[in-house]
Amino acid sequence: MSLKNRGGIAGGETSTRSMVSKKWTFLFCVGSFCAGLLFTNRMWTMPEPKDIIRRTGTEENKMNLVSGDCDIKSIIKKQDSNDIIGEVSKTHDAIQTLDKTISNLEMELAAAKAAQESILHGSPLSETANPTESSKKRKYLMVVGINTAFSSRKRRDSVRATWMPQGEKRKRLEEEKGIVIRFVIGHSATSGGILDRAIEAEDMKHGDFLRLDHVEGYLELSAKTKAYFVTAVSMWDAEFYVKVDDDIHVNIATLGSTLARLRSKPRVYIGCMKSGPVLAQKGVRYHEPEHWKFGEEGNKYFRHATGQLYAISKDLASYISINQHVLHKYANEDVSLGSWFIGLDVQHIDDRRLCCGTYPDCEWKAQAGNLCIASFDWSCSGICKSVERIKEVHQQCGEGENAIWNAVF
Repeated sequence: MSLKNRGGIAGGETSTRSMVSKKWTFLFCVGSFCAGLLFTNRMWTMPEPKDIIRRTGTEENKMNLVSGDCDIKSIIKKQDSNDIIGEVSKTHDAIQTLDKTISNLEMELAAAKAAQESILHGSPLSETANPTESSKKRKYLMVVGINTAFSSRKRRDSVRATWMPQGEKRKRLEEEKGIVIRFVIGHSATSGGILDRAIEAEDMKHGDFLRLDHVEGYLELSAKTKAYFVTAVSMWDAEFYVKVDDDIHVNIATLGSTLARLRSKPRVYIGCMKSGPVLAQKGVRYHEPEHWKFGEEGNKYFRHATGQLYAISKDLASYISINQHVLHKYANEDVSLGSWFIGLDVQHIDDRRLCCGTYPDCEWKAQAGNLCIASFDWSCSGICKSVERIKEVHQQCGEGENAIWNAVF
């Protein structure tokens, strides 16, 4: 074989080997890449869920400590909550006590103002009082205001002849027992007219009137009641202020003893408590023009004392004096008075001895040792035909002439 042929054969073999070598190199690279992927997947396999929640003993202890700490915090929060509720309750009680204290201070301030006005304008004094005594404010047990009208002269005389002491006895009653009794009346629409002059002449004779800056009228009884308490507080420093109608019988000593036992009770409102219907129908007696304020037709009034006789303590009378310009007046004066105390810390005392019937009711109660304070006929809202019958009632239901002088208040 020639050299040319040998060269050709050698060149062909070299080319073939080169191609084989490249193929194996490529395959080797691909294999290496796949092996690398396989190795990587095995090395970075994600842990199973059970491996995630598996903890060492130390970690569990730490978690228990954290859990226990949460429980302690929970208990502490509950204790703090209880403490906060307790503190809120204490604060609420303290606020209520403070409110009552402020109320008492306001009442005392009103009484002090009333006393100052009384000193500046003068107060009722007995004829035997000397100048040194006149500069001092006398303390009374009670002021009894007998509500009367211009046309009630005979009623007043019948009261003077029975349960109301006259002349020196009335002055002695004020000085020794601290009890002031006055007929309460305002003035006529024509001030200084014949009606006013008649009252002035009667007062000159008996000296037992309390004149009000008020125009008399049946529909003005609420205003008159307010004016009475305002005027009485400014003139006499008493523990109690009483309103009485001029057609009922009163046992003064029994009334004084009853009120004296209530001295320690602040803001007392005593009477025969009732809650009558609100009358919406026009033209009937005791019609209430503002009936709509009390709810639906047929509703009843709040509890209040019947108008024949009731008494209030000094604090309440002073409250009326302070707030006289904003206290609303209803058609019925007993309802008006009761409404003025709604929302106040007032003790309502229902004493049925303040509304006994006449004979034989009052006599039976007296024999049982339960002497009546006031007697009248419910059917007449007073003693029926009081001018003719009050002496009889006084004999049958009275406490005796010496009861007032033997009483210790």
